[in-house]
Amino acid sequence: MRIARNAFAKLALGMMGFGLVIGLVFPFAVLPIGFDRDIALSAVFFAFTITAGLIVGAINVLLARVTVLPRLRTLAERMSVVEEGIEEASYTGDWSHCDPEVCAIPIDSEDEFAEVASSFNGLIHALSASHTIQAQVSAFADAMTVELDLDRLCASAIDHLRHTLGADAVAILSARGGEMEPLCSYGIVDVDALTEKHIVADVVRSLEPRSIQVPEGFALDGGLASFIPSEILVHPLQAHSVGIGVVVLGWSGDLPRGARALAPILLQTFSVALSNARAHADMERLAALDPLTGVYNRRFGLERLREEFARSIRYDRPLGVVMLDIDHFKAVNDTYGHLAGDAVLKRVADEARSVLREGDVLVRYGGEEFMAILPGAGATDVTAIAERIRRLIEGSVQRHAEHEFRVTLSAGHVSTAGFDFDGEIELVDAADEALYSAKRTGRNRTIAASVG
Repeated sequence: MRIARNAFAKLALGMMGFGLVIGLVFPFAVLPIGFDRDIALSAVFFAFTITAGLIVGAINVLLARVTVLPRLRTLAERMSVVEEGIEEASYTGDWSHCDPEVCAIPIDSEDEFAEVASSFNGLIHALSASHTIQAQVSAFADAMTVELDLDRLCASAIDHLRHTLGADAVAILSARGGEMEPLCSYGIVDVDALTEKHIVADVVRSLEPRSIQVPEGFALDGGLASFIPSEILVHPLQAHSVGIGVVVLGWSGDLPRGARALAPILLQTFSVALSNARAHADMERLAALDPLTGVYNRRFGLERLREEFARSIRYDRPLGVVMLDIDHFKAVNDTYGHLAGDAVLKRVADEARSVLREGDVLVRYGGEEFMAILPGAGATDVTAIAERIRRLIEGSVQRHAEHEFRVTLSAGHVSTAGFDFDGEIELVDAADEALYSAKRTGRNRTIAASVG
């Protein structure tokens, strides 16, 4: 308030001084218009005019204090509130004290004071918007850094992008080995169609975002949402200057203020998160695979079997298991060498996978033994699949170096259809017992488990 007091002290001195000058000059100013000289230059008249000038000056000072000072005080008080709010928020992170609803100055005129108040209010709104954006970026980064599961990461990213950028349609596409794969989407009619768009490939290759302004009434062919977007943004995702995918955003109306500038910041964060999640998924996949055959290893296979068994109970649908064992495998190793044995294991795994349905799982259970997990397979389905694998292996010629030979396998199979099993291990034991029955009764055959 010192500035205001000094200003009004100077104003008071100026106005009173101006009144004094007017009082001294006025008697001489009235002489040319015929005012009586003796009266005009008398001490009484001088005293009167000087007093009148001082009174007018005092009234002007009073009016200024009444009209101007309250507004200056309001501005100073709001500035103090903002100053205290910023200082507190620097330590607590609570910016509510700097909210425009709290700190804005009411404007009730159209003069210079209104312009000052408007500029101050604009500053408060800009400060509030800045911290809102900072909070959104921070929340997005927090959500992205805590998630390594690819599906959950993409779902979280879409949710944040929709609400933060106001997008009506979002699609996340992954690029790997020259192929585009849709990871997840919202509001998209045919997300697979986006993978074939030239603009998507161009953005991945150039690492430059592309924005498409859609003229009103213009019809787009397939791929996007049921609504007609007003603007589409295709933004690259990159890691170490290599394109790893794109995000496609669509808006049905005008873009929210700041969305165009905020999108690259958020998507840069998401690029890092996506790269980490893909690396994590690759590591998990490698840890779950048998390095020789490329099928799942026993540890992962038993986990999947446990999940599928629980799912079969929950949804009351059958689950089949086939245990496969290569006949006389030791003789193959002894006769043709271990490299030939490895080749046989790979060939059997490939042939078995070619028979299995989508959703079935092949596991290297141990040594020359494999397990096939068949969700939804009843007794007839399990028998048919096991027999098809056996016949395919029986009819295949194995080649290694200059040698050609044939192998066979035995299989035991079981389905939960019509039977009650206490757990997945009991299911495996039943199929395993059937397998050894096939071994004992001549090999190169499939036998269903005896349950009951």
